[in-house]
Amino acid sequence: SIYHFNRFKSATIQAGLAPGYSMSEGIAEMQRIANEKLDATFSTELSGPSRDYAESSSNILFAFGFALLLIYLVLAAQFESFIDPFIVMMAVPLAIAGAFLSLWLFNQTLNIFSEIGMITLVGLVTKNGILIVEFANQQMEHGLNKYEAIIEAATARLRPILMTSLAVVLGSVPIAFALGAGAKSRVSMGIVIMGGMLFSLMLTLYIIPMIYMMFASKTRHDPDEEPAEEEAEKDRKKKTKMIAKL
Repeated sequence: SIYHFNRFKSATIQAGLAPGYSMSEGIAEMQRIANEKLDATFSTELSGPSRDYAESSSNILFAFGFALLLIYLVLAAQFESFIDPFIVMMAVPLAIAGAFLSLWLFNQTLNIFSEIGMITLVGLVTKNGILIVEFANQQMEHGLNKYEAIIEAATARLRPILMTSLAVVLGSVPIAFALGAGAKSRVSMGIVIMGGMLFSLMLTLYIIPMIYMMFASKTRHDPDEEPAEEEAEKDRKKKTKMIAKL
């Protein structure tokens, strides 16, 4: 019998992954062989688990980009600035770098579970930058210069950053070292969250203040003092009008 796929005559090639290789590496190798051996009259399509992986990977990239955009817009509304959210989100590349490093150290692969862990990291690591930038802005509103404000913020927010980060890391330990049925597939997600949080924790206290010094505005006004300044300005105008009439 002649087999067909999408109304074309087809031949199905099946292969299993060798130990230590991921689905993405297997798909890339099959594509390389197809490009090398087949001419332009042939086309290839994925099916089964490899097709599901390829489709889910594209959806994960969209979800990751949408998460970054959504968090940036929410932070822009919170800080009433487009620069402060950019400073806060500099923690995300640090976390992603730590995630890939932890996958390499523990000999894990990049799969759907590890990618979900990276999306989770986007929301988890930005809170470190929020704590630092928000406190630094408050200190500048109370009269400190930018350097003094960011040093004070990094020092004062060290304890809450440590507590929240370690709580997330310890909460991910059961996932990273899970046993039993299906545990192997979830291990990479726990390792990604633990590695990304620890790596970001070590560098956030240095990188975020540096970025803040480079891009943050030099002066800030205390919003509580603005009404008083407006009243004083109105009084000065009234006095000026009275003197002019006299």
